[in-house]
Amino acid sequence: MEAATAAVPVLHAEHLAPHSWYLRGEAGAASRANFGFNSNAGFVVTSDGVVAFDSLGTPALGARMLEAIRAVTDQPVRMLVISHWHADHFYGAAAFRTAHARVLALDSGREAWHSERSVARLAQRQVDLAPWVDAHTQLLGADEWIHVPVGTRLHFRLGDVDFDFVPGAGAHTPEDLMLYCEQDGVLFAGDVYFSGRIPYVGDADTRAWLTALDGIAATHARIVVPGHGPASRKVEPDIAMTRDYLLYLRRVMGAAARDLIDFDLAYRQADWHDWSALPAFADANRINAYGVYLEMEQEALAQP
Repeated sequence: MEAATAAVPVLHAEHLAPHSWYLRGEAGAASRANFGFNSNAGFVVTSDGVVAFDSLGTPALGARMLEAIRAVTDQPVRMLVISHWHADHFYGAAAFRTAHARVLALDSGREAWHSERSVARLAQRQVDLAPWVDAHTQLLGADEWIHVPVGTRLHFRLGDVDFDFVPGAGAHTPEDLMLYCEQDGVLFAGDVYFSGRIPYVGDADTRAWLTALDGIAATHARIVVPGHGPASRKVEPDIAMTRDYLLYLRRVMGAAARDLIDFDLAYRQADWHDWSALPAFADANRINAYGVYLEMEQEALAQP
């Protein structure tokens, strides 16, 4: 793996606030061209160690992230928080485990990290992202599964910094977990939040996602680090863009499902001009719309 790591460019962390830093992946899907570096991760430096958030999409990237942390501080990494168990956010965890960091995740993801879907994704990544993901790459779970009910926060302090674990209400995935750094006003949001681009919805629970966006607003964060895209310093407008997009998907796909209109026809008839110029629209919008169409069908069937 040392040779594979050497082929990956050195990563440089961007300074957000006195204690907070992040690493920004490229736009688009993970590929050999971008070394699998298409998501964001971050870390907070305290007087008693470092709290890292997500570990990027390959073991080599995880090792490069540790190097980026060490370029900023000599403090040991005490904790790695996993936002959710999608490949581009946790495959670098092995490097942190080697560095003796304790891995934490929300307990609702206890089954997701080694589910059939995760195993299938690993097989796909072993082909698409070789040599950085290979037969030796393991799906590592958490050392500690924490429980934080939706609508609450779990507070902890490390050194001179206060943190809150903020659950994502089962939005992007059932196990979404965000991390708020109180002194900096920085929220590391994972894929609950997308900045300046169309979010990837897929088969997410959009009703829960809208609740999660309210939770982000309630933190009053000054800066939000999304799972993909640049760190957001215009938090309210970015939340509004995502909220409006999800509400529109639910409205037009919900009407189509209720009226038994074929998805292809409903998609062609929808007015996408408010979002068609945004990054990732061409790649994600049709997938998002179809996922919401199926979701709205299920909601319609569940009504008495």
